[in-house]
Amino acid sequence: MSEQQNRDIPDTEIPPSPHRPRDSQGWDGKLRLDKMALAHEPRDPHAQLVSDPESDDELPPPEQLPADEDLLDDTPYDEDEIELVHCKVSDMASLRLDRFKHIKRLCLRQNRIENIAIPPDAAATLTDIDLYDNLIAHIKNLEPFTHLTSLDLSFNKIKHLKRLAHLTNLKDLYLVQNKISKMENLDGLSNLRQIELGANRLREIEGLETLTSLQELWLGKNKITEIKGLDTLTNLRILSIQSNRLRSITGLTHLTSLEELYISHNLLTTLSGLATTTNLRILDISANPIEHLSGLEALPHLTEFWASNCKLSDVSEVECQLGDKEELETVYLEGNPLQRAQPALYRNKIKLALPRVVQIDATYVKQM
Repeated sequence: MSEQQNRDIPDTEIPPSPHRPRDSQGWDGKLRLDKMALAHEPRDPHAQLVSDPESDDELPPPEQLPADEDLLDDTPYDEDEIELVHCKVSDMASLRLDRFKHIKRLCLRQNRIENIAIPPDAAATLTDIDLYDNLIAHIKNLEPFTHLTSLDLSFNKIKHLKRLAHLTNLKDLYLVQNKISKMENLDGLSNLRQIELGANRLREIEGLETLTSLQELWLGKNKITEIKGLDTLTNLRILSIQSNRLRSITGLTHLTSLEELYISHNLLTTLSGLATTTNLRILDISANPIEHLSGLEALPHLTEFWASNCKLSDVSEVECQLGDKEELETVYLEGNPLQRAQPALYRNKIKLALPRVVQIDATYVKQM
């Protein structure tokens, strides 16, 4: 749909887009929950999102069922993609993967696997391993698989980043929802394009200096108090650091390629710190105790601005700080005092203040 067609349709809710980055609650590895789908959920800007209780370390293991059939019996031996999702697999050896000499992608999501056990012979062809949502506690037995470009170990029980440095061809590494408390042993991953460490137990950004090819860094839902250690990541385009413990925006001075910054659900009171991020297109500051919008002056290419559930009370300030953004199309301002004080007039006031926008909150703007 063209931009003009968008402008001509009446106010209506916008259908979800599968490509929109996840909300701060949408931690699902490669499966990113649509931000639009969560836009209507009430949010308390003062609520503190807490990490998962650490006591789950002691939970008893789930019931282990012995394999009573060959789950891959009907799979041709020349198949290059093996996928068994939610099949109660507990022992990878029972799959007899050595039969398949051309595997490029192995997906064993949502099973009961505790140990990685892939035949070393598969290393010649295997480039994508997906073991999302299993019971893996240790990263082991990946030494032969130097051709890997994608590894997903999200939703497991991993505490330490070890035995990964040899995966020098790795481009995408997903470790969402584990028990990782320290960024370490990543030095050899010089080709890494994105790393997802959301929903872990991280308190500090560290150990990323050599990852100069990194374009996407996802660190939401941790316990990080300061943005630092990113000066060498000059190719970074996306930084997601929602639901942490940040009180200020720091450490972005050298990130001149940054296009998307997701920093909602923190403790920010000011937007200072964005002076050098002149290529920023998407900025999400929702659910922070921010009262004023000064600090956006250096962002001429801003197209989406998310500021729901902050403490913004003055529509004239919205006009002053955002009115000159010629590329701005989307604003989210619901849940602020400026919306709650006069909910019936809120949308019209924003339309008048920002006549270029085509979307206010989750609704298209009807253009006259």
